Amino acid sequence: MALADGIVVAHRNTIRLARIPAVLVFELLQPVMFVLLFRYVFGGAIAGLPPGVDYVNYLMPGIFIQNAIFGSTGTAIGIAEDLKAGLIDRFRSLPMARSAVLVGRTTSDLIKNFALVVIMIAIGYLVGFSFEQGIVQAFGVVVLTLAVGFAFSWISATIGLALKELEAVQAASFTWIFPLVFVSSVFVPIEGMPSVLQAIARNNPITIWANTARALTVGPVSIPPGQSLDDLLMISAMWIVGILLVFVPISVRLYRRLT
Repeated sequence: MALADGIVVAHRNTIRLARIPAVLVFELLQPVMFVLLFRYVFGGAIAGLPPGVDYVNYLMPGIFIQNAIFGSTGTAIGIAEDLKAGLIDRFRSLPMARSAVLVGRTTSDLIKNFALVVIMIAIGYLVGFSFEQGIVQAFGVVVLTLAVGFAFSWISATIGLALKELEAVQAASFTWIFPLVFVSSVFVPIEGMPSVLQAIARNNPITIWANTARALTVGPVSIPPGQSLDDLLMISAMWIVGILLVFVPISVRLYRRLT
């Protein structure tokens, strides 16, 4: 019942996205600007790269993760818009599972993130990026990226349901994400950061995910000392599962308490 209801809501959200392609276009512009900025403006000044790794191959796996996280803010904004329009009240009046609205929203955003990551891979190849480890590892990068985006969609759902007001949700969605992303290895090696920031970045889950995507892209040379690909995959999965275990029940509880 809950799964079927969630699929219906996801279908509704996906159709809405298809009818308003500008949403997808503007969500794509930001990561494209980051790619062009870091690839062609700052790329030549980045030091401390793994031996034999071109900066574009260092950058793009991090961009995939960053794009998934930034894209997850659409979940909070979409929920706030539906609350403001009264659609959530209509859904709550229907004989459907309480979790269906949230499952449908996060699933439709997962579909959107898949489209975005495919486009970003194509853009990456245009600027010199390539998967050096083969098709299986490339598929692993896509799966990891989608899993990260799905987990963060539930965090965003919690923010949307907690704040409710569209303006507040829009302001809050990026306020905490920006420092989390930039104090990580998404754009630059953390060895060049001040020692305090290095400690934070090293334990930042975004660093773990970016390093994992990078290891799947360029191979063991990019793996930090003292770790292995198996370690990175295990820790990445633990963070994703941990986020889901915390935020799925919180967001469902907040949804049930809506008045």
